[in-house]
Amino acid sequence: MNIKLHTPTTLRAGSGMSTLRQFLLSLLATTVSIVLTFGTAAIIDYNKKQVAKKEIEMMVINDVDQTIATFQRVDSGLRECRNLQMEIAAHPERFDSLRFTFASKLSWMSEEPVETIEKIFSTSIETFNTVDNANFVNVVSEFYKLRGKYTTTIFDKMKSEVGQRQIALELDSLMIFDFPEYVLMNGVFLLEMKDYRDRCMKTADITEEDVKAFSRQTVAAKNPEKDALNKRLVEEYDSCTEVIQQSMAKRKH
Repeated sequence: MNIKLHTPTTLRAGSGMSTLRQFLLSLLATTVSIVLTFGTAAIIDYNKKQVAKKEIEMMVINDVDQTIATFQRVDSGLRECRNLQMEIAAHPERFDSLRFTFASKLSWMSEEPVETIEKIFSTSIETFNTVDNANFVNVVSEFYKLRGKYTTTIFDKMKSEVGQRQIALELDSLMIFDFPEYVLMNGVFLLEMKDYRDRCMKTADITEEDVKAFSRQTVAAKNPEKDALNKRLVEEYDSCTEVIQQSMAKRKH
């Protein structure tokens, strides 16, 4: 028995139902195309934003680490000055022979935090929109406030007092300079800065491995030859300054 299947009349070419079917298929294809186009674009934009967000967070963490490293060097220099002060306090007769070593011990005065990242982070609306993490933004803002307070109330004050008192030239000026107090205050600020650093890491969900990887990229982008030359120029300056100071001291005697 032969059975023939026939297309329903309503779906035959030229019929109303056939035209409707073609319209619906065309609409479906157009809709899928639009969804795929805009959906893909949205995914790409989201991924780009996530990469930018991570980059900003890593830049800030790196800036925090650089700040802590700077003030740790200040801390080391202050402790050396304090120890030398204690030694001279115990043996005042050694002041003339030891005071010239202060030239090298005071190198911490050249340390100063760079505020470039802070300015970008604090003034750019785009940065806030990209980061989109209120807790992270708040913690970072508090850290920068703390850094500003440290710079104005301790660091700048120390440098000014060193210049005014001429501690490397007069025994009495050296003795009244309160290195122990500055060491104490510097240590307290450092502990608080490290606490903010830990909070930044947690709120941004950043690991120490992330920090190390970013640091390696930053170091690779630097010019080691230029850094070495700058270091040599500073060492030459310090050496010449010390010779001149020694010569001036001899002439006074």
